[in-house]
Amino acid sequence: MASGAAVSDRIRRLDHVAVATVDMEPAARLFVDVLGGRMLSGGDNDETGTRLMQIACGGFKVELMQPLRNGSTLARHLRKRGEGLHHLTYMVDDVPSTVSSLAELGYETVGTDASSANWAETFLSPRQSFGALIQFCATTLRFDVETEDYGVDDVLAGRVVWRDRVACLRTDAR
Repeated sequence: MASGAAVSDRIRRLDHVAVATVDMEPAARLFVDVLGGRMLSGGDNDETGTRLMQIACGGFKVELMQPLRNGSTLARHLRKRGEGLHHLTYMVDDVPSTVSSLAELGYETVGTDASSANWAETFLSPRQSFGALIQFCATTLRFDVETEDYGVDDVLAGRVVWRDRVACLRTDAR
């Protein structure tokens, strides 16, 4: 078996587990109201048609995902696989080097994007990783600090939008 040291040396931490939902509100109420989680950030990614919410809960982060339109990748995923685990996200020191290290071990990454100064990512397909999408990210941004700019209800109502990986209140009418 090939050594994974080159990849494991790049991993800084397991950042979060993402859960795909048809409707995020019941899941948000479970993780926040019942389990005592704190919403860190969230908002709509209008480009991908996905609403996201990250919640710190029990010393770990859970990311909830909800499709905003039927044609989105997440909506197709939900039709095929149903609600539940969507992906694991590992923070790494450098995405291009991680892609190279994985390739040396025979793993083909998909969806690699290192075009943003704030965020770079790549994925291992669920076909290569036992049914769960694995995301590898490098970022200069912090996603572990609770926002004071908006709340759970603002995210659920679509009043928050992601702009270059930063969540902010919408300025456009919805």
